[in-house]
Formats: sequence, C-alpha cells, structure tokens
Amino acid sequence: MIRSADKEKVEYGDFQTPLELAERVCQQLIKLGIVPDIIVEPTCGIGNFIEVASSIFKTAKKIIGVEINQQYLQEMRRKKQFIQDERIELQHADFFQFDWLSLISQLNGNILVLGNFPWVTNSIQGSLGSENLPKKNNFQNYNGLDAITGKSNFDISEWMLIQIIQWLQGRDAYLAMLCKLSVSRKILNYLHSKNLNLAYCATYRIDTKKYFDATVEACLLFCKFDSKSKNYFCDVFNSLESLEYYQIAYRNNLLIRDTDSFEKLSKFYTVNSEIKWRSGIKHDCSKIMEFRKIGNTFINGVGEAVELEDICLFPLLKGSDIAHSRTKTTDRYVLVTQRFVGEPTEHIRDLAPKTWQYLESHANDLENRKSKIYQNKPRFSIFGVGAYTFSPWKIAICGLYKKLEFRLIEKIFDKPVIFDDTVYFLSFEDEQVALKTFQTLASPLVINFYSSLIFWDEKRPIKSSVLSSLDLTALVNLEDYVRSDA
Repeated sequence: MIRSADKEKVEYGDFQTPLELAERVCQQLIKLGIVPDIIVEPTCGIGNFIEVASSIFKTAKKIIGVEINQQYLQEMRRKKQFIQDERIELQHADFFQFDWLSLISQLNGNILVLGNFPWVTNSIQGSLGSENLPKKNNFQNYNGLDAITGKSNFDISEWMLIQIIQWLQGRDAYLAMLCKLSVSRKILNYLHSKNLNLAYCATYRIDTKKYFDATVEACLLFCKFDSKSKNYFCDVFNSLESLEYYQIAYRNNLLIRDTDSFEKLSKFYTVNSEIKWRSGIKHDCSKIMEFRKIGNTFINGVGEAVELEDICLFPLLKGSDIAHSRTKTTDRYVLVTQRFVGEPTEHIRDLAPKTWQYLESHANDLENRKSKIYQNKPRFSIFGVGAYTFSPWKIAICGLYKKLEFRLIEKIFDKPVIFDDTVYFLSFEDEQVALKTFQTLASPLVINFYSSLIFWDEKRPIKSSVLSSLDLTALVNLEDYVRSDA
C-alpha cells in the first residue's frame, strides 16, 4: 500500500530537479546559443530551474513560474533572489486547468519553456484515484482494441508536452524539458504524424540514479521551433557533456534507431506483411485462470486444489520462460475457454462440467475484470485466441526482454503450447516450414534488421509492429505458412 505522503509525491510528480542538474541544463542551453526573451516553467515546484535560469539568462525580460502547490510558492516568495528579481512572476494554478494559450499569445519575443514534468502514467494516476490528470480522451487516436487494451496508456508528461508544442507552433521558441527517453521519441512521432513545425531536436541522457534515485532511462529533450521547418530527426547524445551523437530519423514513416544499418537492409522492409505476429492470450485473472500442476493436482493462484477436465487445459509458457529458454517442459497450465474471440462459452457446461462449475464458483473475479474488452462479451471470455493458438509448431519471443532471441516451440505433453500476452509468436502446421523460418530469424541479417528498429530503453522494446516490418517472404519460402494462417 502506498503511504499518503508517498502517494502525493507520485500523484504530483514531486521529484524536484536538483540545483546541480538545473544548472547543467541551463549551461547546455547557453552552449546551444539559446538567448530567450521569455522563460516559462509550467510546473515549477520549489523553483530550482527558475532560480538557476534567472542567474544564467541575464537578458531574459520575464520569467514565469506556475505551480499547483501553494506551499512551494510561499517558500519561493520568501527567497531573497525571488524577491529582488523583478522579472520573476509566480502564479498559483493547475496545469490542466490553466489557460496557457491565452498566456503564450500575450508574450512577445523568443520563448523558452523549461522544466521537468511528472514521470508517471495515467493508469498509475488512475489507480491512486488521482485528479491530477488531463480530461480523459483518446488523444493519440488509437483505434478499436488498441485504445482499450493498453496502448492508450500514456505518460502524463507526454500529454503535457504535446500541449506545449501546440502553444508554440508558428513562432520562434524553444523547449527544454526533462523526460523519459521513450517520451521524447513519442513527442518526435507526434510532430511527424501531425506534420507540425520543428527546426531541430536533440536529446541528452541524464544520470537518473544520481539525481532522482531512479532507474528509468531519461534525458533532456530540446526542441527548436520556427514557423516553417519540418525536420523530423533527433540527435541523440549520451550525456550533457558529450559531443558525439547518433541520429534517429524517419524512413518510410517509421522511426529508425540506426539509419545506416536500416538503409543497407531496407529492401527487406514491408508495410503489408503477409505474415502476422500474434500475441499470447489475455485473460486478466491469473489467480483463477492459471495453475501449477503438482503431481496429478492442479493448484490455482489462490492455493485451491481443483479438479478439471483436460479439454480446456493447455501447457503455459510465460515471457520469462521464453526469454530464458525454458521451453521443453512446464508445470504451468492455463484455462482456455474459447477457440476464437467472441465464441459462446456455454458449451463448456456440457463438455466439461467440472470446468464450468469451477468458472462459476469464481464468476465474481472474472466478471469484475476492469478492461472494457470483456464488456458485453460471453461469460469467462479471453482475448488473443484463434486457430493460430492451437497450431503444433510456433516461433516465439518475449517483448519485455532486451535481447533478440527467438525460440522454436513444439507441443508439450502432446498439446499445443499457450503463451501469455508478453509473448509474440508465429504459428505453423508444418514442422519443416517452422524450422526453416526459425533458422532465417536467427540469421545475422535478420538480427541486424530488427536491431536497427528497436529502442532498447522502452518497457516493451520488441513490438509486433517491428516484428511484422520484416518481409520474411523475401527471405524464406513460407507459402505453406501463409495458407495455414489465412
């Protein structure tokens, strides 16, 4: 359970930027030749960025800090530097309610928006019962299932940065904000997808362990805006001091981590792959739907010994099993209630009465699953299931691990293997086709191709969209597979 003090710290992203880091950021901006007329910090906290910026940017005419915490504002107003510097203007306001567009439109000259937004997602805020959130909307415009199964989860800072970008469009301005590396790429993607103005973009890694006692990969995101440029690339520096960098950029509307490697192998890139990588089963109720087999007894996640028919039980491999090559045997099983998404489940009552009785005894747990995907669906529904789920041969990889290692999976105990939803896989009816495809995927050419696309700092670096971007049919004869998966 999160203590109330810790809850508030998480809820408001209250991880103050140390003076040392604020000074290093501002010094880097000086090296970049930034001379702002106006400085705005939209969530200024205890004012460390404002304190440093007021000392370093002597020619700035106005420095505006906005903060929701009244106590922090009172502390700042008592500081000698804040009292003596007439350029500093502090306002008590909620970022999500404040009329930023009106404020920005009144400011003349070059604007620098500076600071450090909360490093927390909307789903975490929601779990805390927080109201420190933007109004709920699908601002990334995800469609259908993507919008309700996790892709619509976003970092609060991502939403806030997008608002800033919208304010600054069409004028000379700068953005310098600390954020997760993954968020910085999402911002570049937003600019590209919306065809917005961007003159220059760079990221500089920061030592989050040193400054915030955190393990997340983060950076200073710097953007320069004007009224005409559309330069959708980003120079990536390993630190604020580094002079060396590599560049990420778009090719075929895809953000590439290593453009040199990708261009050498670009002929194998495809937008419309005939072969579809699937993800494993999603049920959101592991304590009820998953079991350990001890001897001849199945034990569920709440410690109950249960007796079930074999017809709906299948051997289960989780992402960690795939990543660590534990694929030949397992004591894990999963209850598979459907053969395809939306299939009625009442037939289980007749085919497997003990299984149906078990499901009914845990109906409250299954019916209280929070995801909208289960609403108005048959009782005890699951997702990520189809004919491909029950194929005898599969090639699998876990999306969460930072390594490109594919596994060839065959039946366990003469039953097709089921994966959890952290695993991506191809399915095959023919062993030889599976083996040939596996050998191709393990080749240096394929590893180099995928490596050019994958950003390893992300929570789930390996994605189905990346896996599907390789034209496997150009590398191996998969006609039999294509027919079997149609």
